[in-house]
Amino acid sequence: MTVEIKQPLLPMEARPVSDPPLGSEWQYEPKWDGFRCLIFKDGDEVALQSKSGQPLARYFPDIVNRLRHVAAKQFALDSEIVIPIAGRLSFDDLLMRIHPAASRVKKLASEHPAMLIVFDLLADGRGKSILELPLKNRRPKLEKFFETQFTTDSMIRLSPATTDITAARKWFKTKGVNLDGIIAKRLDLPYCSGNRDGMQKIKNRHTADCVVAGFRYLKGEDVVGSLLLGLYDAEGHLNHVGFTSSFKSDERQRITEIVEPLKGGVGFSGRAPGGPSRWNGGEAKEWESLKPALVVEVAYDHFTGDRFRHGTQFNRWRPDKNAKECSIDQVEVGTGTVLQLLK
Repeated sequence: MTVEIKQPLLPMEARPVSDPPLGSEWQYEPKWDGFRCLIFKDGDEVALQSKSGQPLARYFPDIVNRLRHVAAKQFALDSEIVIPIAGRLSFDDLLMRIHPAASRVKKLASEHPAMLIVFDLLADGRGKSILELPLKNRRPKLEKFFETQFTTDSMIRLSPATTDITAARKWFKTKGVNLDGIIAKRLDLPYCSGNRDGMQKIKNRHTADCVVAGFRYLKGEDVVGSLLLGLYDAEGHLNHVGFTSSFKSDERQRITEIVEPLKGGVGFSGRAPGGPSRWNGGEAKEWESLKPALVVEVAYDHFTGDRFRHGTQFNRWRPDKNAKECSIDQVEVGTGTVLQLLK
């Protein structure tokens, strides 16, 4: 028998909401900080499919090799690929895997093996599709399948699930666990491939006070496009950690009037905004340094490595805060590990 589900299969999507839905019809799971991945195994053939339907197997030979040695010959799973470094999930190391050279990918896989976090069973161990079953039936089948197939592999883990919203909210507060948020799924619905009918996501949002040590003009205009943010390290160096550009059009002129009088200051005394990157087409963008006197409060979802993962949300100016108080320890989340939540 072969796997009844054919790829590409669009994964079930989540609708963003500000608060988790309540009620007995909902199941809650952690939202992991990795690459969404649908797994298809048919004999010795193992396919990894990205959220957009693209093949991922060439970038994660370590995952493919482990799945080839699973006893079950046919199955399909929904999962997340992550890379744990010292117990924390490293999105930077995950991005490094997307490399054209197979030798480079092999080296990275050897240095930092990927982990697969499984959260749904789409086709059982005989290859039979269970997409039409409601989640309340798929989840027990997943747990039984995981127990028989993966318990001896520490790099394939089962994502926890609960119907207790109090327990789910505690995940947000687990010290040291850098979760991306919480996922809520309807227990009474089948696997809703390609749509958002049965799943919602609640992002983990934090705030930090940052020094504005530079800015960029809006392209082709003489108003601020983005503010460049810094935090002081233990040695007193002001390091660039990200930016904020979430301003309304009518706010940009006022912000420009606030920052331009401070142009020409020392800016960042440590790590500064650097030249070309993979995200700007190889083009380094000019920026203006400022006297490090202005402080802003921003909201963010992830601080990874030495910077905010995404652009932050501008909340407010903090004229009451001394710039020297804006230290890196605001975004350090402790010594706990993501493995605390995984079976």
